[in-house]
Amino acid sequence: MFLRIVLFVLGFFLMVWGNFYIIIYINLFSFGYTIVEYLEYIFTSYECYYTLLGFILVLISIYKRREK
Repeated sequence: MFLRIVLFVLGFFLMVWGNFYIIIYINLFSFGYTIVEYLEYIFTSYECYYTLLGFILVLISIYKRREK
């Protein structure tokens, strides 16, 4: 049970951190970036992978089988 809570909290904070960078990088549009260039930059920036990693951790914490 403790592991599930830790995974959920860690996943939540990683998702917040990754989404923070994705929102910050929206400022690239003011420098003339197109949507395709923005998405390329997002997918090549390692900070934005924290969103995916956090989402996977949250899913694991929710759907992990219970030990007996």
